[in-house]
Amino acid sequence: QVQLVESGGGLVQAGDSLRLSCAASGRSLSPYAVAWFRQAPGKEREFVTRITWSGRNTYYADSVKGRFTISRDNAKNTVALQMNSLKPEDTAVYHCATGTSPFSALGSATYEYDVWGQGTQVTVSS
Repeated sequence: QVQLVESGGGLVQAGDSLRLSCAASGRSLSPYAVAWFRQAPGKEREFVTRITWSGRNTYYADSVKGRFTISRDNAKNTVALQMNSLKPEDTAVYHCATGTSPFSALGSATYEYDVWGQGTQVTVSS
């Protein structure tokens, strides 16, 4: 059974950068699509970005396009989320997620993902 652990969150000021990491244990992440979601207090969990199992394609929510970059390192069994030009509205708990069917395409809906990390808090002050 795969487990995901996020790290790299913290308290930063608007305009700063953070790099989140999602580390997998229990199996390789390489044949699986991976996504990042976030959930702010009182709001539903929302899609941020995803990367296909091949790594050739990435997708972003409009709110983060041009500021966030997702990437994967199969040798380290990790997926990273580089966040630049952070805004107060980026404040949320960030979760990485993956599926259980290898070489499958996953979209931007939470129900498509079977395995979730516990999340890491990102707080952006103005």
